[in-house]
Amino acid sequence: MTTKLFGEPVQRREDPRLLTGRGLYLDDLAPGALQAAFVRSPHAHARIRDIDVSAAIEVDGLVAIYTWEDLPGALAEPLPLLIPHPALTHGRTAYPLAREIVRHVGEPVVMVVARDRYLAEDACALIEVDYEILKPVVGVEEAAQSAQLVHADVPGNVGAHLVQEVPSAAGLGAREAIDAAPHTLAFRLDIERSASMPLEGRGVHARWDADDRSLRVHSSTQTSTSVRMAIAAKLGLPLPKVEVVAPDVGGGFGVKIVHPWPEEILVPWAAITLGQEVKWTEDRREHFVSSAHERAQVQSVRVGFDDEGRILGLDVEILHDHGAYTPYGIIVPIITSTQLLGPYRIGAYRVEFSSIYTNTVQVTPYRGAGRPQAVFCMERTMDHIAEHLGADRAAVRAANFIQPDEFPYDQGLIFQDGRPLIYDSGDYPESLRLLKELIGWDDFPGLKARAAAEGRAIGIGIGCYVEGTGVGPYEGGHVQVTSDGRVHVSTGLTSQGQGHETVFAQIAAAELGVPLERVSVVTGDTRRFGYAVGTFASRAAVMSGNAIALACRKVREKALRIAAEALEADPRDLEIVDGEVRVVGAPGSAIPLATVAVLSNPLRYAFDAEAARATQFAGASSFDRPPVAEGEEPGLEGRDYYSPIRSTFASGMHAAIVETDPLTAEIRILRYAVVHDCGNLINPMIVEGQIHGGVAQGVGGALYEKMVYDGHGQLLNASFMDFLMPYATEVPLVETAHLETPSPLNPLGIKGAGEAGVIPVSAVIASAIEDAEGIRIDKMPISPSELFDLRRAAPGRSTAGT
Repeated sequence: MTTKLFGEPVQRREDPRLLTGRGLYLDDLAPGALQAAFVRSPHAHARIRDIDVSAAIEVDGLVAIYTWEDLPGALAEPLPLLIPHPALTHGRTAYPLAREIVRHVGEPVVMVVARDRYLAEDACALIEVDYEILKPVVGVEEAAQSAQLVHADVPGNVGAHLVQEVPSAAGLGAREAIDAAPHTLAFRLDIERSASMPLEGRGVHARWDADDRSLRVHSSTQTSTSVRMAIAAKLGLPLPKVEVVAPDVGGGFGVKIVHPWPEEILVPWAAITLGQEVKWTEDRREHFVSSAHERAQVQSVRVGFDDEGRILGLDVEILHDHGAYTPYGIIVPIITSTQLLGPYRIGAYRVEFSSIYTNTVQVTPYRGAGRPQAVFCMERTMDHIAEHLGADRAAVRAANFIQPDEFPYDQGLIFQDGRPLIYDSGDYPESLRLLKELIGWDDFPGLKARAAAEGRAIGIGIGCYVEGTGVGPYEGGHVQVTSDGRVHVSTGLTSQGQGHETVFAQIAAAELGVPLERVSVVTGDTRRFGYAVGTFASRAAVMSGNAIALACRKVREKALRIAAEALEADPRDLEIVDGEVRVVGAPGSAIPLATVAVLSNPLRYAFDAEAARATQFAGASSFDRPPVAEGEEPGLEGRDYYSPIRSTFASGMHAAIVETDPLTAEIRILRYAVVHDCGNLINPMIVEGQIHGGVAQGVGGALYEKMVYDGHGQLLNASFMDFLMPYATEVPLVETAHLETPSPLNPLGIKGAGEAGVIPVSAVIASAIEDAEGIRIDKMPISPSELFDLRRAAPGRSTAGT
C-alpha cells in the first residue's frame, strides 16, 4: 500500500446523499407500479375452511386476487430451508401463501394486487376467511411440555436437538468435573424476544420484460445474489434472465438476510403473470407480525470452579424458541452454544440445546445472532462465581482468560460455518487492563461509597465476549481502471448503512495508490457482480474487503508490467502514487494510470484522444507476439475471491456504571465504556459508529425492547406506541478504546465489527444493576416495574418508601 488511506478516519462518502434526502429506498421506486397487499391471519393457529373473495371483486381498481390454490409449480411448494443441519431433524418452512393451516398471527393467506396500495387494502378488508380456530402453543417451556403440536408431524414440537461436549485435559466430562469441583452453582437465565425494526421494512418491486423474457427485481435485502437464485428456481427462469438489485436499504440487522420471503417470489410472479410492474412495501405492523424475531431463550446452568474462580466444568442446557418455522435453520442456538465460551479457557464444557416450535413469528438472526444470549449466560456465570467467592469480578474473569501466547486456541467445538471453533488472535488481559482504566474500575468502590452517603444507589458492571466474524464460504470483488483514470469497484454483498462505499474505496485507493475521490463502489447489484453470499455475521469487511484487495493486487501487477514496458523500466522499480506509475526515486519518469489503462486495451478505433494512443498504428509494437498476450485479457481490471479456511474472531469488553432510583426503580446509565479488538482498523470513525449504534441497540434490548405474547398467540405490543425503544436521551455517551491484534487468517489482518456493540450490553447492565441493588438479575430485559417487584420479593428487603 502506497497511501495512508487504510486506517484513516475518512468521512463517510454515503452521508451527503443519505442525509440530504437523496437516498433511493425501495418505496421510492416505481411510483406508478401496481401495488400488492396481503390478507394475513388474525389467529395464531387455525385451519382455513374457506376464502370468500366475492365482495372484493367489486373494488374499483382491483387487478388480481391470489390464494395458495392459484400458485403454479414450485411456487406452491414450501419455501426453502436455507441452512440444513443434521441436528435439525424436523425442519419446517411456510408456504408463500398459507395452505390449509396458519401457524402464527400475520401469516399471509391472500395476495391482492390493485392500482394502488389503498385500493389493495380496501379489497383485503372485504375478503372473508373462515377459520377453524385451533389451540395455540405459546412459550418455549409450554411447547416443550405440551401435547398440543404446532406441526402435526413434529413430536414434542422439537425441531432440533444438539449436544456438543469438550472434556477436560484429564478426560473428565463436564458433569463429572462439576461434581468433583470444590464449588458448584446452579441457576437459570432468561432472555425475552425482540426484533430488528429497521428504518424501512422489507419490500419488493418487479418488472418483467416480455420481449426479452427477463426479470428485474429490486428488493430491500441483505443478499441480492441469493434472492436472484431463489427467484430463478421458484419461477423456473434461467438465472441469466433474472437481475436483482438492492437499492438503498434502510437497515437490515439480520431480518433481511432471510430469503426468499414470500413476497420476494409472489411479487415477481405477479409481475410476470400480469405483464405489469408490481410493488409491495411492508408496513410497520406487518414487520411486527410477519417478519422475524430473535433472542428468546431459557438457559439452565451448572458450573464447578476452584477457590480462584477458575471454571473446572460448565454444563448449559438451552431451550430455544424458534417460532412457527425454521427457514434459517438453527444458526442462532448454534452460535449461542459455541460463542458462550467467550475469551475463557474452560476446564470441561457440555452444551445441549433443543430448538422448539411455537405458534409465534419465526426466529432468524438479529444483530448479534445468538451471542447476546451466550454472553448473558457466561458473564452472569462469572458474576455469580465472584459473588460466591467474595472475589473481584474482573479478577475472576482474568483467572479464566486464554493467554496471548496460546493462540491459535481450539475450543474443540464446531462453529456455525461447520468449521472448528479456533480463535485466531487476541489479547484479553490487555483488553481488560484498558477497560478497567477507561471506566475507573479500581476507583469505583470509593465512588459508590460517596454516592451511598448521598442516598444514591450506583453499581458497576462488566461483560466480555468473543465474536466469530468473516464467516465463509466466500465473497468476490471486481476492480476496473478506465481510461479516465477512475477506479470502479464492485462486490456482490449488500450495504445497509455500514459504510461500504467508504471502506471499500479506502481499500482500493490504498492498494492502487490513487486518490480516494477517483474510486467508486457498487454493492448488491447482480448486474455488476453475480456471485456472493450476503451481508451478515460481521463479514463484509473481512470477506469483500479482502477480495477487493486481492483484485486490486492483480490490477496493480498488470499496471506495473504495462507501465514498465512504456517506461523501459523494471516493474520492481515502479510505484503508484496519486494515480501515476513512476520510477522510484525518479519522479520525472512517470505515466498516468489512466494511460496505462488505455495501453492495456489494444484498439482498432479511436474514440477520443486517449484512445488514439492504443490503436494499431499508434506506435511501435512487437510483431513477435499478439496484441493481447496469451493468458491475458484486454483492459486494466481484475477479479478475485476471498474464501477463508475458517472464521476470524474479534473480541471486546464493555463496562457500565448505572444508577437506580430508590423510589421509581428507574435505571439510568451514567457511563458506558467499550474496548474493542477487530484487528487492523480500516476506518476508525466507522468502527466507532458501529460500536455506538450497537450499544444503543443493546441498551434497547437490556431495558426496553421485548415482544409480549398472550396465551392466544396475539402479539400485544405490535406498534411503536407499545414496543419501547431508547431515544437519544436514554443512550449514554460511549467511551471507546481500540486494541489491534491483526488476524493471521486474511491478507488485510482484519476482523468484523458490525455486531460488536450490541453483544454484551444485557450482561453488562444486569451486572451493574445487581451491583447497585444487591438483587439477583437473571432475566432480561428488565423494566423499572420488574425491578420494583424484585425489590419487594427480595428476602429482608424493606419496601418502605417504595
